Amino acid sequence: MSMATAFHSRISDLTDNWMELFGYAAPSVVTDTEAEYRAVREGVGLMDFSMLRKLDITGPGALELVDGLLTRDLARVRPGHIAYGALVDDDGKMVDDCTAAVIAADHVRFCGANDRDGEMFAEAAAGRDVTVRPFTDDMPHLCVQGPSSRDLLQSLTESDLSNASFPYYTFRQDVAVAGVPVFMTRLGYTAELGYELWVEREAALELWDALSGAGRAWSMRLVGMTALDLLRIEGGFIIGGVEYDPSVSPYECGLGWAVEHSKAHLAGRAGLERDREVTTRRLTSVVLDDGGEEATGAALLLHDGDARPVGEITQAVRSPLLGGRTLGLARIDRPHHRAGTSLTALVGGVEVGCEVVSHPVYDPLRTRAKEIA
Repeated sequence: MSMATAFHSRISDLTDNWMELFGYAAPSVVTDTEAEYRAVREGVGLMDFSMLRKLDITGPGALELVDGLLTRDLARVRPGHIAYGALVDDDGKMVDDCTAAVIAADHVRFCGANDRDGEMFAEAAAGRDVTVRPFTDDMPHLCVQGPSSRDLLQSLTESDLSNASFPYYTFRQDVAVAGVPVFMTRLGYTAELGYELWVEREAALELWDALSGAGRAWSMRLVGMTALDLLRIEGGFIIGGVEYDPSVSPYECGLGWAVEHSKAHLAGRAGLERDREVTTRRLTSVVLDDGGEEATGAALLLHDGDARPVGEITQAVRSPLLGGRTLGLARIDRPHHRAGTSLTALVGGVEVGCEVVSHPVYDPLRTRAKEIA
């Protein structure tokens, strides 16, 4: 049975369409999927991401402990900044893609989507003067995403949210939104300007009501997970259980760039160094002649009539960016993963034309999220 987030009572007033996401009930469609998508691309959208797992790792050596498990080099991350990367097992295979907010050398705030994360940190902390505190349900959080997200939030706070004061992949602990203190991050899952607002559970509905009330001036919409899939696939963002599972290396799911081999201690180093050389598949984007959502999980991507599959589509949607054409994320063998390669996809036993395209298809340099002119 799915668990309810702190915002469930408000969301259930708006929709009866639900799905399970990481063990919690999440709205799949609220009003209209394309309208929700357009709100984020053109204005502002609101999403409940409370189901993501949160950990506070504190005590002497907290930063060193987290750095020992993540593929990123946290020693190079200044306090106030956030690192995105991979958490891997002893063999270098994916456990989770995650963020680590460096508050100080003795305090790191971790966010992922897998219960195994907490277990791994707790095991690493055994016998050390480091505390690992899960607080997923104690501090639910909302995502405010879209080109008008700053304007909306700035109307509710006296804090300076300008790009100069609050750049991409940083966080703030001194912000109150409509008088409600929040832990605010400058990131998202949509390839748009956006923020995450983490709030103490007892103030969650107060924050929701303030955002909902103020959001009317910007025609803000609550966004369901179906619209989020459109946004994330256009933006090239990955999700556990779709783009990767415990058999997949970071190189195969688009996180090879986040493996910093120069680190003195790199968890799963032997497996990562092996997979860097021997794994053949790489994540990219493909456009199909047809198929839509039915192309999700298409296990066979063929090249030049070769009977041996050269890749698989992890998830496909009808992309509004591409005028409703079928867009998918796919793991494809090198060198067939290069943009311009023509493939054939078997969708429901039917051969469908498929082309590898530049990845991601939407704002590949993240100029909108970073707000680079």
